[in-house]
Amino acid sequence: MAHLLVVESWVGSMSGLLPRAIREGGHEFTFVTRDLHHYLRAAGGGGAHPLLAARNIVTTDTNDADALPARLERLHAVLAFDGVVSSCDYYLPAVARVARHLGLPGPAVPAVEAASRKDLTRRTLADAGVPGPRFAACEDPARIPDAARDIGYPLVVKPVDLCAGMLVREVRDERELERACRDLAAFPVNARGQDRAPVVLLEELLTGPEVSVETVSHGGVTHVVGVTDKSIGGSPAFVETGHMFPADLPAAEARAAADTARAAVEALGLDHVVCHTEIKLTPLGPRVVEVNPRPAGNRITELVRHVRGVDLAAACVDVALGAAPDLTPRATGVHSAAIAFLLPAATGTLAAVEGAEGVRDLPEVLELSLAEPGRSVRAATSNNEYLGHVMTADAGHGARVAAERLLTRLRPRYEESPAVPA
Repeated sequence: MAHLLVVESWVGSMSGLLPRAIREGGHEFTFVTRDLHHYLRAAGGGGAHPLLAARNIVTTDTNDADALPARLERLHAVLAFDGVVSSCDYYLPAVARVARHLGLPGPAVPAVEAASRKDLTRRTLADAGVPGPRFAACEDPARIPDAARDIGYPLVVKPVDLCAGMLVREVRDERELERACRDLAAFPVNARGQDRAPVVLLEELLTGPEVSVETVSHGGVTHVVGVTDKSIGGSPAFVETGHMFPADLPAAEARAAADTARAAVEALGLDHVVCHTEIKLTPLGPRVVEVNPRPAGNRITELVRHVRGVDLAAACVDVALGAAPDLTPRATGVHSAAIAFLLPAATGTLAAVEGAEGVRDLPEVLELSLAEPGRSVRAATSNNEYLGHVMTADAGHGARVAAERLLTRLRPRYEESPAVPA
């Protein structure tokens, strides 16, 4: 039995999948957070809270990156950790630094820092010759209009250090560019209270289908587990509306995407890590959108598990312990698995999601998860506004069609706003 130190987490699917993988691996974990109420507020009604599985819960300032390694060293002297891990993008560099400080297995600190900042990723991959969009990283706001003209409209405006598609926008002219930059400037602190880098990333708008490549790197070798396709909506935002594993692609295209992702992971120097690399299949070939040095979100790890029998959450635990992960595919009887997300089309308060009773017990449905009534919602501009999802399995390539068809049966209903006196 090993003892994992878990530093923060998301409150979405990985908040349950990572503790489950630790427990099923025969291990235990201590959870460290700066704000326990962040997780308690997000607890739903779907069974026991995942943090109840923790051996210990410790509160400390996880945002103090300079002091955190020494604080956790004192904890390590008492509790004896065998590895350290997080599923939250905002704490991955800190976890790498803690692992180095404590002499535990983990990826190289510069590699994680470069992968966790989109501008550093762009520069590293460009220097290594890994294909991506033309780009400009602008810290000086006065440089942005000229850089945009050099790239050409339409283009994409991105923050360099947010996730879930937050504040990523397609802009078609200088007026839209100015508005997108103003929105970024108005968001100087992320959801975990960390100061954001004042850098605006401008990128060439890539066209073509988008996929992600799920990889596991251990012992200097990057293993491709598979390629996932995705659907995107919410223009001018980029909201992920669904995924299917494996991607329904010609073998040559899937192989080209996998090779590009592997090249990106290796160019960044990432090892002892599970990665989720997003790729656009453009007319000129695969281009890297971004590299995420952690397991995929949006239940993609579960799609992989249902089809291949490979548990990427368990692989994340294994590599954090310095152990070789089990990536052996197993027959599951499922050829494709897909997820489709329910998005709010209005701003208001959710009264109910109707139609679930006709979906939940269908044989092709693996999961149906819906938001509770009373939740405040707004029209989706990122992956943070989902009202739920339906996940399906198929013995052929039909999982996506089934998921999207069943999603149309789910109908959000909103509370009526009170009348405003004249």
